[in-house]
Amino acid sequence: MPIASAKSVEVDVVPVGPFRMPGCGRDRVMRRREAALERLLHVADEPAVVRAWPAAGCVRIRAEAGSREAAGAAIERMRFCLGVDHDITPFVQAFKRDPLLGPLIRRRPWLRPRRRPVPFEALAWAICEQLIEGERAVAIERRLVHRHGRRSSWGALRDVPSADQLARLAPAEAEACGLSPRRAITMVRAAREVASGRADLERHEPAWQRLRRIPGVGPWTVEFLALHGQGRDDQLPAGDLAYLKLVGRLARLGRRATEEEVRSFFEPYAPFAGLAGTHLASAAAGGAFRAL
Repeated sequence: MPIASAKSVEVDVVPVGPFRMPGCGRDRVMRRREAALERLLHVADEPAVVRAWPAAGCVRIRAEAGSREAAGAAIERMRFCLGVDHDITPFVQAFKRDPLLGPLIRRRPWLRPRRRPVPFEALAWAICEQLIEGERAVAIERRLVHRHGRRSSWGALRDVPSADQLARLAPAEAEACGLSPRRAITMVRAAREVASGRADLERHEPAWQRLRRIPGVGPWTVEFLALHGQGRDDQLPAGDLAYLKLVGRLARLGRRATEEEVRSFFEPYAPFAGLAGTHLASAAAGGAFRAL
């Protein structure tokens, strides 16, 4: 077995509404083995290997860990990551006839924001992705995983570094993975806030307020954490370059929109701004609005 004396837990989950399995992601933490998605997770310090694959009318998720409790907790995290329990019906019902969103929803009714199984992953990767192009950010994330992530017992899989691990780094060690000096300090300070419990990511708004006190953690970082790590469909990373360009095009501004103009544009889609943004950004990436 991958984990010595492993206990296995398996569940079949019927997704809520239309569903498609997400991709692996570019940081290589999630791997595809035949039809299954596979990754290493840690419940506290206990490793668990989780696999998920489509079965007849459901998604089958199996976890192996040293205890059944850890395996069960890892399955819950994978369910959140995959979005199998993410009910987007209220959003679909509210906007299926919207002139802008309606056609996109009908074309891809299963589309959901990509989630991380642990909130701190979303926070750490948000810091990596601040104000830099995607390929460079992915390279930094891969180096952080390779140098500081925990390995599976047979070495094939690596987990994203935990808050405790990154909190023990000197900023220079984070900088060696490709972060700028300022962002390396931000990463370590954010990790220390989470590891100490001062920023409890299970308590959303209080944690956001605490994190915003750290130089280098602005609205975009917190909104990225909220949408991708905490399941907050009402939150939109409005300062994202993709949205600045997209709203500028859709609103026919002749320039990039400001962050406040992005927020104003998405106000009619409350409390589902994050879902609306996911659909529009996905459509834009596919070339849907190039003619505007």
